[in-house]
Amino acid sequence: MIGSERADLEDTGRIVRPGSPGYAQASLGWDELFARYPLVIVFAQETRDVVNALTWARQNDVALRVRSGRHSLEGWSSVDNGIVIDVSELKSVQIDTATCTVTVGSGLSQLEAVTTLAKKDLAVTTGTEGTVGLSGATLGGGFGFLTRYLGMACDSLIGAEVVVPSGTRGAAVIKADLTTHPDLLWALRGAGNGNFGIVTSLTYKATPLKSVAYLQATWDGVTDLHGIFGTWQRTAPVAGNRLGTQLEIHKNQTLLFAVLAAGSEARARQMLAPILSVGTPKVVTKTGNWGDIYAGFQIPTKDEPANWKFFSQFTTEPFPEKAISIIASFMRAAPSDDSNFFTQAFGGAVQKTPSGGAAFPHRHALFYSEPGAGWGTRGKPRSGDALTPVAQAWIAEFSQALRPYVNGAYVNVPNVGMANWETAYWGPSLDRLRTIKAKYDPRNIFQYEQSVPPASA
Repeated sequence: MIGSERADLEDTGRIVRPGSPGYAQASLGWDELFARYPLVIVFAQETRDVVNALTWARQNDVALRVRSGRHSLEGWSSVDNGIVIDVSELKSVQIDTATCTVTVGSGLSQLEAVTTLAKKDLAVTTGTEGTVGLSGATLGGGFGFLTRYLGMACDSLIGAEVVVPSGTRGAAVIKADLTTHPDLLWALRGAGNGNFGIVTSLTYKATPLKSVAYLQATWDGVTDLHGIFGTWQRTAPVAGNRLGTQLEIHKNQTLLFAVLAAGSEARARQMLAPILSVGTPKVVTKTGNWGDIYAGFQIPTKDEPANWKFFSQFTTEPFPEKAISIIASFMRAAPSDDSNFFTQAFGGAVQKTPSGGAAFPHRHALFYSEPGAGWGTRGKPRSGDALTPVAQAWIAEFSQALRPYVNGAYVNVPNVGMANWETAYWGPSLDRLRTIKAKYDPRNIFQYEQSVPPASA
């Protein structure tokens, strides 16, 4: 066990302070709607750096945040006048192909993880966007094209190295797995982001996967949305488990994305025939290594809008025609071409709880969805200011209009201002999470706007 009761930041990783070269870039998050100015950013190079940084924060009573991929969608992975402990440079990879066990540093992005594992014909569930941190996505649940085949990303998590508070001013490293601290592993599977400690490595049970078939269908506008959405929600959540699908609705086009694990393009088209028969979509398919396919549909960050706002929700009953009409109406009035309504089919392996259980509660959803507004130009501060109130109002009104048809929320896409957000994120898992929080972080060192509150004594 690595522990510390005294810490000196000068010997701790790569330090960036205000006035240091690169501070502006080091303090910037993916969503440029939020600007934070930390007192110090520690880019950990090894686990001991994390121990030292946490100890230093406690000794100096400094607010702290934990950061990896910088995709915290409300800017909560940074903090003004505090310390940001950044694990993005912890990029070790150990793969045991005989047991399909993989241990990685918590700094890997999803693109790095997918492509590295794919070289060994292995896979775990990840989200769609490659620049998102693997650890952040996993610890909040994690879903994407392989979810219906492999379960949630957190379901494959079988171990973690975690730096936790120790004593009155110190920190220590512990291992969480199915035999040692299994309660913490359970909590990390769906509520692990910045709540109990700092995860420095993750161990997954991977699955062999040599190739996938990828399909993309595009319809003009939202004219065919009733037929597309109605057919998709009736078929996608109950299709064969190897098929993962997403709908992405823009004001000018409606997109269907699908991945069929270990399948052919012909079989993917056959499984999706009911949806593809709606209107006259343009359909493109390809087959290949999952890493190559995944890398091929990434959008460079520089080409994305600077500012984003989202609202997360789950659905357990199919949307009626009125709900689909609401989506079409709001998308026609979207504040920008980049704004969209995104969905992800659930069902399949999501419904199976992993050995040891998981805090993630939304296993019986038909699908997940979120309206998202994107605006502004990267690298040009204030370029989106005129649209900011318009985009924020659009999201608020859109999400409110859909409230009768949705329930719950996804902690990785936080809903600011939502009443009863704790139960929206974690449902029946909340009480146990609060007890575990009180055990591993009794002084509530890891806290932010929507962190797990510890159970009262």
